[in-house]
This record gives sequence, C-alpha cells and structure tokens, in this order.
Amino acid sequence: MTPRASYGTPAKIFHWLIFLLLAAQYAVGSIMPHIGRKTLDEGFVAWHLSIGAAILFVIVLRLVWRLAYPVALPSTLQLWEIYASRVTHGMLYALVLAMTGLGWAAANARGWTVWLFGVIPLPAIAPNGSSWGHEAGDIHNILVYVLLGFIALHVLAALYHYLIRRDQVLQRMLPQAN
Repeated sequence: MTPRASYGTPAKIFHWLIFLLLAAQYAVGSIMPHIGRKTLDEGFVAWHLSIGAAILFVIVLRLVWRLAYPVALPSTLQLWEIYASRVTHGMLYALVLAMTGLGWAAANARGWTVWLFGVIPLPAIAPNGSSWGHEAGDIHNILVYVLLGFIALHVLAALYHYLIRRDQVLQRMLPQAN
C-alpha cells in the first residue's frame, strides 16, 4: 500500500485515545496502593487492570490501522530524524504492548481476572501463583519508567518540530490538520 501524506481521523482518534488512556493509567498507577500479598483487585487496582486492558485493545487497533494505512514521513526530515522517529515509534508500540502483557500476566499470577471494559473476561496468560507471572510484574514496574522516558522523547520531538524546525510534523496529528 502506498503511504498517505497525512494522518486521517481514525489514526488521530487512536493516537489521542492512547494518550488519554496512558495519562489515566499513570495517574491511577501513582495513587493505587502498593500491591502486596494481601492486596485485592478492587478500587484503584481494579481500575488499573481495566484501563490496562483498554490500552491493549486500542493499541492493537491502532497498530493494525497504522500497518493498513501507512503515512509517509515528511520529505523535509533529515536521515537522523527519520531513524529517530522510527526507533521512537517502534519502542512506544513495543513498550505499550509489553507493559500491558506483563501487567496482565502479573494479575493472573495473583489469581485475578483482567476484564476488558468491565464486561469481557480476558483469558489467563499466566497460571495462578506462577513465578514467571510474578517476575512479569517486577519487569512491568521497571518498564513504567522506560515507557515514560520514550513518551517524554516523543513529546520533546513534537515540540522540536513545532518550535525549532517550524515544520508541519506536529500539526499532522492535531485534530484540525488534514
């Protein structure tokens, strides 16, 4: 498929929906209680699991959309910017997929069911009590900061293009831009 010159409405909706879900997830994750041996999957913990499932659902849709409807990078980008863009976007997708999968496995290892939209129970991907599910939770906790770093890099790159390069890279993802 030939890449398009601009992001369409579905791509923009997916982008900003992921942004809102990740912002909510970081907020809930920062105020939920520390998960210990006796922590129950209720309150903010249940919200964290539910938002994580929604993030996984939307990121998969977004990735499928991106592969089906690719958008060309602007011809004004330098080679290092193209490389940085591809690495950063690839890492964002990989980290979000890894984070949601690891969190899901960690929840299952605690015997918790992960629900999509509070209605659809997702199948267990780690057995209750499994050591690898526990380790998945530990890795999940570390990757929180790695993902945050790549999000910051993504935002800084958008600001660089808007404020310094003064090109249309940022505007391509804004609601009014076509």
